[in-house]
Amino acid sequence: MSGMLGITGVTRMMMQMPKVVKMGLSKTAASLGRVKPQHGRMFLHQKSLARLPIPPLQQTLYRYLLSVEPLLSKEDFETTKKVVEDFGKPNGVGQRLQMALVKRAKKLDNWLSQWWLSVAYLEFRSPVVVNVSPGIVCPRENINSESDQLKFASKFISGVLDFKHLIDTNSLPVDQMGGQPLCMDQYYKVLAACRIPGPRKDDLVFYPPNKPDAPKHIIVAHKNHFYSVDVMDKEGVPLTLSQLYSQLKFVLEASTQPEIPVGLLTTAHRNTWGKVYKRLNKDPTNAKSFDDIKRAIFLLCLDSSSSQTEQNFSAHVARQALYGGGSGSNSGNRWYDKTIQFFVSPNGGTGLTYEHSGAEGPPIISLVDHTLAYAHSIADDFSAMTVDAPAPKKLNFNLDLDALDTIEEAKQEIDSLAGDLQLTILPFKHYGKDFPKSQKLSPDAFIQIAIQLTYYKIYGRSAATYESASLRKYQYGRTDTIRSASIASNAFCKAMEESGTKPSEKAMLFRKAILSHKEYTNLAINGDGIDRHLLGLKLIAIEQGENVPDLFMDTAYTQSSHFNVSTSQVPAKHDLVMCFGPVVPDGYGICYNPRQNHLNFAVSAFNTSPETDSDVFAKRLTESLLEIRDVLESAPPTAKL
Repeated sequence: MSGMLGITGVTRMMMQMPKVVKMGLSKTAASLGRVKPQHGRMFLHQKSLARLPIPPLQQTLYRYLLSVEPLLSKEDFETTKKVVEDFGKPNGVGQRLQMALVKRAKKLDNWLSQWWLSVAYLEFRSPVVVNVSPGIVCPRENINSESDQLKFASKFISGVLDFKHLIDTNSLPVDQMGGQPLCMDQYYKVLAACRIPGPRKDDLVFYPPNKPDAPKHIIVAHKNHFYSVDVMDKEGVPLTLSQLYSQLKFVLEASTQPEIPVGLLTTAHRNTWGKVYKRLNKDPTNAKSFDDIKRAIFLLCLDSSSSQTEQNFSAHVARQALYGGGSGSNSGNRWYDKTIQFFVSPNGGTGLTYEHSGAEGPPIISLVDHTLAYAHSIADDFSAMTVDAPAPKKLNFNLDLDALDTIEEAKQEIDSLAGDLQLTILPFKHYGKDFPKSQKLSPDAFIQIAIQLTYYKIYGRSAATYESASLRKYQYGRTDTIRSASIASNAFCKAMEESGTKPSEKAMLFRKAILSHKEYTNLAINGDGIDRHLLGLKLIAIEQGENVPDLFMDTAYTQSSHFNVSTSQVPAKHDLVMCFGPVVPDGYGICYNPRQNHLNFAVSAFNTSPETDSDVFAKRLTESLLEIRDVLESAPPTAKL
């Protein structure tokens, strides 16, 4: 995954150095053979990365027309062609805005990144829960007691700190894509980071390790209480497992009764929470607690037992990951402004929620993969005699009547959202990415076309589809859009639904659709996508005080930006699945982790939309994947696509 959820804000806008880690008897990731420490290599290529280019205007307009054609009637398409021609005519409005955009790009390391952070995230005013923040469901842990819960949580903390050490010493290996180095800046924005609510626009703060007074604590939440817990000594050396265990045990013993769920404030509408935050922050006690939270390395939620309302355990944990399960479960035991918050449940459910503003999925998945591998391989020794660490400090909040009323409203709103969200976890066991590879096909493109076929089966048409494309080969790059619905995918879907089409023709059309998707993907990751370019042209017009051009008021632009299907691939070394909500009321959110022998899917929809049903979509997706396999097995593979 590159990063999918920033499109929520944009879609709706369009429509309207520390010491070496010592762990007692534990070991670092390097000594466990996972990462070879090479200090300073993390930003080895950073200065040599190219700046994000601005595509030629006519190229973008041409490809824009290709992308909207399968979504429009012939009459609407002809109208759109005229609008596009007018926008792109010599010395016209498009050319003028293009020149202004080029001028902006000459002044900035990345002409898009600050715009994208603001428009896609910080100016987004709906709750971040479900709408912005994804959840990650990790494999179930063998937890059968409170002691087991604390032991695993201690190991997990150690794993995160081990990963943090690699970041702090710039020792992470440089991520690559197609042999090219990628921007590593986002790794500095994962830990010790937090979103700050504002009445009209939020802010994002980071506390990087190379700054004075770098944080050495985490926040531990239990029964809606929040504690500041030191996890390093004064020299920056992580605490031992036994010390961490003692710290967590202290928190559990000190918080036996539920506290007022102040964390629910972070689930509210951003304007509402921003006003409450501004008022509460004037109180010194509240200001100190807020500061401890935003400076913390991460947040750990020690959850209480919750009744399993889903037959599928993963679906149950997914709801805990997305919104805490509701006000009667663990929703108040969260702080959704925190970039990273892990949770560990008494039933073995583990995972995390991450606030999406600062980073895309790959750095998060790297952190999770590293931490899980570490936790499962570290020596299970909690008996070492150690010096006591400073006791955890409870965070106190002085809440006025308005804040208490807002918490009560937040309870109702989160429970309403919980009732509205339909979430289906699909472990597709018939094959994994091994089958597409055996057919010399890209697994990601394979899955994307299967999703297109599924939508077509249900609705008899193609829909605007978003897949995130990484722009990290450029300095401070974020994402662009892969528009998966294409003329070629539409032709394949039609052929699959027509009874007279021969299997060989279906296979040929499928391979053409795969090729079309790969071509678009390559364009997008190389800075030639159309969505961010068009967004830049629109924003530069607004910035210059001009009227929004007709191109952006046209039905085609609105329809093609109304992503009924929002998707993201999240490949991971562990058997996990990420989930997120739809980005439009009548849409689907689809995330997938292609494993070698199976495929993990999470499909979401809203119950208030009569048009969508995640259970139905998951069922038809299974049918599509099996039908495509049957078609391909009836025709021999050709050249690799």
